[in-house]
Amino acid sequence: MITKPTIDRIMEATDIVEVIGEFVQLKKRGANYVGLSPFANERTPSFTVSPAKGIFKDFSTGKGGSAVTFLMELEKFTYPEALKWLAKKYGIEVEETVDTTENLEEQNHRESLMIVSGFAAKFFHESLLDTDEGQSIGLSYFKERGFNSETIKKFELGYSPDQWEAFTGEAIKQGYKEEFLVESGLSVKRDNGSIYDRYRGRVMFPIHSFTGRVIAFGGRTLKSDKNVPKYVNSPESDIYHKSNVLYGLYFAKRAIREEDNCYLVEGYADVISVHQAGIENVVASSGTSLTVEQIRLIGRLTKNITILYDGDAAGIKASLRGLDMILEEGLNVKVVLFPDGHDPDSFVQKFGTNAFKTHVDKNKKDFILYKTEILLKDVGNDPIKKAEVIREIVESIAKIPDSIKASVFLKECSNRLQIDERALLSELNKMRQAKAKKDSQQQQNARKPEPSPEDLLFFDEPEEKLIKESDTQEREIIRLLLLYGNKMIDWDGIANTYIGPFMVAELSDVDFEQPVTKHFMEIYRQEVENGVLPEEQHFIHHPDKAIVDMVVTLLTTKYVLSENWYEMHKILVSDEQANMKATILGAIFHLKKQKVGKILEGLRKELQTTTGEADQEILLNQYMHMKKVEKTISDYLGSVILK
Repeated sequence: MITKPTIDRIMEATDIVEVIGEFVQLKKRGANYVGLSPFANERTPSFTVSPAKGIFKDFSTGKGGSAVTFLMELEKFTYPEALKWLAKKYGIEVEETVDTTENLEEQNHRESLMIVSGFAAKFFHESLLDTDEGQSIGLSYFKERGFNSETIKKFELGYSPDQWEAFTGEAIKQGYKEEFLVESGLSVKRDNGSIYDRYRGRVMFPIHSFTGRVIAFGGRTLKSDKNVPKYVNSPESDIYHKSNVLYGLYFAKRAIREEDNCYLVEGYADVISVHQAGIENVVASSGTSLTVEQIRLIGRLTKNITILYDGDAAGIKASLRGLDMILEEGLNVKVVLFPDGHDPDSFVQKFGTNAFKTHVDKNKKDFILYKTEILLKDVGNDPIKKAEVIREIVESIAKIPDSIKASVFLKECSNRLQIDERALLSELNKMRQAKAKKDSQQQQNARKPEPSPEDLLFFDEPEEKLIKESDTQEREIIRLLLLYGNKMIDWDGIANTYIGPFMVAELSDVDFEQPVTKHFMEIYRQEVENGVLPEEQHFIHHPDKAIVDMVVTLLTTKYVLSENWYEMHKILVSDEQANMKATILGAIFHLKKQKVGKILEGLRKELQTTTGEADQEILLNQYMHMKKVEKTISDYLGSVILK
């Protein structure tokens, strides 16, 4: 368990804009920063970061919180994992208390897979550098490929000894469980229950998560046996979903943001060689065809992708397949092919960095020119085939969500292919209408059926309404405590009264019903009793995610009036701070009135079912008393509002 002083040091050092900026392209807007949500597919930024409050809020999904919460949401970290990631980033030594047996038993399943993958990466890397077999086979191979020692260390390249149980035996000896060795794909279980190494005799390419932890491996054989697969990749697991991972992204993300462009290549060696040459904004979709999820990963960092593929038939086919997917996600794409016999790896190794950059600059083409050249090669003078090519290019343009950008490309297509622009526009509109119709049909099919009149009988609307009102009033109390709890006010002749303790005292007889608001009030009351006035940061960094979500939602305003609003519009907007006493009392009495209303509803139901005369009289007296209380509160609220 991480100690409280360590947590405090981590929180003090953390710059939320810097942390989130590693994952999302942020732009300054006023006092805040905005960007596209990493949790949803959107084209208009609704993701906001407030450096002053140290929080983020994603209005498209409702998620929000601190830098810790962000890492937990995006990378699926546990609370301690997120803290340790931040500690590593800011060079803070983590102090921990000894975990109990119970805590150890509750260790996160994903974390166990992460730990065993990290151990494997270390084992393979040391086997490469420190064993005779690793040096003579694995290291010599990497050196032949042109990888220097610094690169080998940076990418944690390794070698798996050509033995059945070299890794598995060492892992079990070190205390790692068989179930995690097998689930991660590092070991394979035989029918008789014994397990052995999956990657025997292979050079190893660790695959890193966005935050730099090893989550999977690619293993390449160096044998010429055609019956042995050239590459063996990790299977899907709790920590590795290949469609959501790009090889090299952890090492490339900073350069991608700075260059505002991402080079997309095909293989591990392409990434490593190009990166080693000083061109670090490069990633690969190794182990899978390019996926929408991978494109969106890039889209969080830049809107510009340059595809660098081999000039052979396979490379061309892969580039065409990826083009439309990139366009559909609203990104800009250019394509560069390399001469026959070369890929990015071999080209940069043979000709060097400057020649590589020159080739890319001279040969990059927008998707229309590229697709036109590729598809028209075999058309000749056949008008039918030419029409098919034109239709295919218009299909690509139709996928562009930005209508202005699509219009520009349509005009360019018309000029290059000598086709009337109106004819192309007509075809494009047909395609879009067909897609809209298809999407509409899918949405209708996905809609839940309306409940039948019989089903509606099972819903108790008044009770549901009461619950909603209760939640709203309880959250309003918490909002005021967060914003003004540590402020002072003169109260009925008593100067300098803290608002927080006053509200806690006034609400001592009120039970909060919603679990998250109840938990919040328990914490707040305890802190007040200890002589502390907890501020918003206390709750923003709280380990209870439900509290963090609620607090950030209450503290975040999507629309903020500019400072010159009054000068422009001559409209004054009421300020709750200007009449703080009425604001506080109004919230307290609205909550009390709602609670009284719920008690009255319960008494009404009891009166309807109680038959004994004496019991009815008791209930009726209680009911009349609560009605008087309700009237007193209502009268007071009326006077507060009128004031």
